[in-house]
Amino acid sequence: MKKILYIAASLFLTITMQAQDRPQPKPGPAPSINIKKPESFTLKNGLKVLIVENHKLPRVSYTLTLDNTPYAEGNKKGLSNIVSSMIGNGTTTTSKDAFNEEIDFLGADINFWNEGASANGLSRYSKRLLELMADGALNPIFVQEEFDKEVAKAIEGLKADEKSVTSIARRVEGALTYGKNHYNGEYVTEETLKNITLDDVKLNYNTYFVPGNAYLVIVGDVNVKETKKEVEKLFGKWKKATAPALTYSDPVDVQYNQINFIDAPNAVQSEVAVVNLSKLKMTDKDYFAAILANQILGGGGEGRLFLNLREKHGWTYGSYSSLGSGKYINKFRSGAAVRNAVTDSAVVEIFNELKRIRTELVSDEELRNAKAKYVGNFVMQIEKPTTIARYALNKETQGLPDDFYENYIKNINAVTAEDIKNAAQKYFLADNSRVVIVGKAADVLPSLEAMSKKEKLPILYFDKFGNKADKPVVKKEIPAGVTTQSVLKKYLDAIGGEKALKDVKTTAMFASGTIQGQPLTLTIKRSIGNKMSFVISGMGMDLGGVKTNGIKAREIQQGQSREITDAEKLKKITESASPFIELDLLKNNSLEILIENIKGSDAYGIKKDKTIYYYDAKTGFKVAEATELEQSGQKMTQTTYFEDYKDVKGIKFPYKTIMNFGMDLEFTTSEVKINEGVTDKDFE
Repeated sequence: MKKILYIAASLFLTITMQAQDRPQPKPGPAPSINIKKPESFTLKNGLKVLIVENHKLPRVSYTLTLDNTPYAEGNKKGLSNIVSSMIGNGTTTTSKDAFNEEIDFLGADINFWNEGASANGLSRYSKRLLELMADGALNPIFVQEEFDKEVAKAIEGLKADEKSVTSIARRVEGALTYGKNHYNGEYVTEETLKNITLDDVKLNYNTYFVPGNAYLVIVGDVNVKETKKEVEKLFGKWKKATAPALTYSDPVDVQYNQINFIDAPNAVQSEVAVVNLSKLKMTDKDYFAAILANQILGGGGEGRLFLNLREKHGWTYGSYSSLGSGKYINKFRSGAAVRNAVTDSAVVEIFNELKRIRTELVSDEELRNAKAKYVGNFVMQIEKPTTIARYALNKETQGLPDDFYENYIKNINAVTAEDIKNAAQKYFLADNSRVVIVGKAADVLPSLEAMSKKEKLPILYFDKFGNKADKPVVKKEIPAGVTTQSVLKKYLDAIGGEKALKDVKTTAMFASGTIQGQPLTLTIKRSIGNKMSFVISGMGMDLGGVKTNGIKAREIQQGQSREITDAEKLKKITESASPFIELDLLKNNSLEILIENIKGSDAYGIKKDKTIYYYDAKTGFKVAEATELEQSGQKMTQTTYFEDYKDVKGIKFPYKTIMNFGMDLEFTTSEVKINEGVTDKDFE
């Protein structure tokens, strides 16, 4: 609930940035680590069981993991996701509702997915918890009705992410880094989901949900001997089988540093990632040096990337890096979401930090702080049952030595500054990095091209699915005869005509939407005299908005309101408050006109101060408004899109409003009133 309130309030107040500059605690003497060895046994079907008794708390944790070789799903990508969503929806012996009700009654947490299951709860229910987990995992029912629901939900989720710049960036980054035919590079589409059948789900489950590479890790207040009997009884009949061990050629890094640019016309900021492949394994001698190098570079608020891009320059809310490790190919990634105007500069600074950590020794303080953070986290986590289970599983699946975690702190503390530099040179590549940028070409490309020539970083262009594309047209010429006046008049004619609009004294619009499943309402009332009330409500309160009576204005946040005293902000609110601002814009002869691509179509932009009003070049309808804001030195653009125009008493209004604040919030209008339902009290 708190998270929902926060997000809703953020629609009207840009996030206040707080520097994460708290000093790291000085490391004390290394504690003695004694991780209890699990009791282990293997069933005849191949299931390996690891049990760690821990009687400190009356709780128990079960984790079933299928350590199968990863595989690509091809034209049925999304199949494993559908399998995951269907396991646990009832069993051959218990209905879905009865199964879930008993879990709730026990106060337990039980989850299922295509590669395993987990159960956590009080140890007095340990036997029943294991029975429920085994029943759900080994006896699922797959019925057409549930299958159809899950596929429909998955398709709906794709549509919700369709315009998300972050989702596009994640998809294209994987496709370009690994290749579309690799299990790490393929992506789900509506088409691949529609290719999946219920028989595919059953076949996938029967092929891969098998005990041959399975591990059951049990940690907590249990008795080994009694638990072993229960495991043998519940899992002993699991049919012996081993999942296929498919092999794939490892992808390769690019031959030279390059920028891969994807145009996202609706992007309010650029997603930037510098990527190269990684084959780091936990058994490698330089593993500890590598993870510490990543920590110093971009592991958190004290990392060099964060201190540079955010603290020094104020270009982003955060910049981080990550270094994958494991049995299979992974990647190193450094990046940030930055303001459009500084996309080129952010790329240069990320490369500067990568070069610095590869060529210069880190300071004693940086190394000491990175070690302290890893040691502190390790010591805090070691008492958690889930951590013990993960460590026990890692030893088995990653081939770790028995004393790996006992020597963890010693190995961390043994890393030197020279080790950090060597690891950075090996895993943070100097000449074979792919820079994936998803941003608005009109805002980003001119400066990016200039930087690319200077830094010798060629730019290659791709679409939002990772296919090669032509260079986006950044600046189109305004056709002869098109002026701010002609654009505004075409819009006014399209929605009802200037004469009819001048007869409108008030408008009232009522709409509804959701955020994280919670219902919201949007009410916008306007009146001549520059009066407006714009309020989003939900959860029994006004979550955010603004009201003005044409003279004063106040801002609303989580049921509270305060007067707006900033003269520039007050002026902007009152000027945009009238029922049809275009009637006022017609009187202004100093407006700038431009042309941009808005959601795949050309639109004329009429710029007034820090706001651009966009009108479709063909229909004349207003399709978007974009306003540049600044908070704590950070500039950002808030964009609202308008769609689905409908006639109300001879005047057309958009019945779909989409507000983009880094995420899309969509409202559907239920009613529009003209010259009724509005009083001066609405603007108090």
